[in-house]
Amino acid sequence: MDYDIAIIGLGPAGSTLARLLNPSFKIIALDKKPVAGNDGFHKPCGGLLATDAQKAFIRQKLNMPVDILTNPQIFNVKTYDLQTGLIRNYQRTYVNFDRHTFDLWLKSLIPTTVTVQHNALCKEIGRIIDGYQIIYIDEHGIEQKVTTRYVVGADGANSLVRRMRYPNHKHKLRQYIAIQQWFHEQHTLPFYSCIFDNEATNCYAWSISKDNYFIFGGAFPKKEAHQRFETLKTKLAKQGFIFSQPVKTEKCTVVYPNRLRDFYTGNADVFLIGEAAGFISASSLEGISYALDSAEILSKVLNSHHPKPNNCYYKRTFPLRLKLYSKILKAKILTTPFWRKLIMKSRIKHIKTN
Repeated sequence: MDYDIAIIGLGPAGSTLARLLNPSFKIIALDKKPVAGNDGFHKPCGGLLATDAQKAFIRQKLNMPVDILTNPQIFNVKTYDLQTGLIRNYQRTYVNFDRHTFDLWLKSLIPTTVTVQHNALCKEIGRIIDGYQIIYIDEHGIEQKVTTRYVVGADGANSLVRRMRYPNHKHKLRQYIAIQQWFHEQHTLPFYSCIFDNEATNCYAWSISKDNYFIFGGAFPKKEAHQRFETLKTKLAKQGFIFSQPVKTEKCTVVYPNRLRDFYTGNADVFLIGEAAGFISASSLEGISYALDSAEILSKVLNSHHPKPNNCYYKRTFPLRLKLYSKILKAKILTTPFWRKLIMKSRIKHIKTN
């Protein structure tokens, strides 16, 4: 075998795993993004570090550099229910940061013992005796082939690893199109918001102020996603949202787990971590904390040289899967107009502003 472990994708999950694995492993990691700069894929992510992700940083002894942080740091999420017209303010201790810079920083922490192929596109993963053959296109456009014992899919919602290795997997995740646009900030007071509008989506939308930009995004059913996005913008303009000419538009596929069995960790020496495994909160679409957690769990399993690593990884992610299932239940409540109205009318945890 050329390598012990191949990691496909170097977002928060893949980069964390590559950093935490024992340096005695021979590891190759493939990533579509460049090593530095602003080029390459930018995920439509609001760029807010949740408390669970902050806890993972504490466990892993990481401190975030100041150049990743963005302004302002806001502790209030204004929640809009467009069906009822209710608006509530809820405290949240998020850290506002630049997602693309954050991803590149995590990549920079990968030790030099790992062979990292930047600007690389994985094309095929095939089973061979005692392992797998991976075919990818390198940064020069040349097709390369390598063999490895283990494969780790850390390649997000539209995971190639999950699709190629488990094409007949009957428990397919629900998918949405996440669309996000950046505008020059024109609001007098910057703010975060969470928007519910069941006419536009049975998921939710968001807005974030970041370094003199106003970002608006949402997750929409694949059919008519762009039309629904623009319709929602029109509705929010009547609520005081200011949309000028977009500076840029980003979009990608996002998974939305709906059942406990939607979380799939892999088998036969293939492992799925982060969003590739379905590890994302259905109630907030926050996935960074679960990417960090699942990568940490898998690193401990592989570093221990467990004789049945797939079974061990599956068992050790049970608390994570259970926690994420509670987010599914929460999402079902929040996206149901009747229950959402009762919660918001109760004013529980609402903070009144002057």
